[in-house]
This record gives sequence, structure tokens and C-alpha cells, in this order.
Amino acid sequence: MTTTETAIPETYRNAVVAHIMVDGAANAIDFYTRAFGAEELFRLGGPDGRIVHAEVRIHGSVLMLGDAEGPLFGAPTALGGTTVGLHVFVDDVDALVRRATAAGAELLQPPADQFHGHRTAMVRDPHGHVWVFLTHLEDITPDELDRRVRDLG
Repeated sequence: MTTTETAIPETYRNAVVAHIMVDGAANAIDFYTRAFGAEELFRLGGPDGRIVHAEVRIHGSVLMLGDAEGPLFGAPTALGGTTVGLHVFVDDVDALVRRATAAGAELLQPPADQFHGHRTAMVRDPHGHVWVFLTHLEDITPDELDRRVRDLG
């Protein structure tokens, strides 16, 4: 069993904050709460009822989001999704994937230990965003990582 201190490497504790625009931001917040255990920090509503800006915390990582239609962002879903992939380190990737798929996420890659020292899984949420969840398993030196990559062929 890992602890928060070992499951989330120091390098990723203060990572870049992603900002995604979705069709139906309120529904996305509800889904992220049910599927990923998100905590809503705040939301700013527009006069038309859409969410102008909101923030949620998912396992210590903050995500900014809002409704897709608007003068600044356009509608990324018109392109069949977005080009954003979201990586979040968590204590238990297997438990989170079970929760996410039970809430309706599409499993793209089941949890598996990877050569880079993390157990990872990938899901797509109902709004088209791809999420990569990781649990840190071991520290690997750059030389060892190079060796493992070469071994993969």
C-alpha cells in the first residue's frame, strides 16, 4: 500500500493546472464528483445560466473548467472532443478506475504497472476528455529508464 507521500511524486504535486471547456460544465462537475471524488471549490455563473469559470479539486489537483460556448474558447467538442489529456497522480488507481467506470467513464486502458515506474489507467469521460490516472510505484534513475525503454524494443 502506498501513501500520499510516495504515490504522488514531488515533481507532480505542483503541476500545471489544466483548464478545459465542455458542453454542460455543471454536468461535468457532477460527473467528476461522482466518478473521481472531485470537490467543487467554486463556480461563477453567467447571466444565461452557463458556468463562466469553476474549479474542482481531484485528489489534490485543481482543474479549471467552464461551458464551451463563448467568445474566448469556442466549442472544442465540435472537433470531436478536445486535445487535452489530463494526468492525475492518485493513491489507488485501481479503486479510482472502478469508481469512474461505475459512474459512466469509458475504460480506454485498464490499470497496469508500466516500465516507467507507475501503475496507470486511462478513461474517457462523457464530455470527451481523456484522463490518465497514475500511482507511483518506484523511483527510477534516468539510466534505468533508458535501459527499460531499450528492452521494450
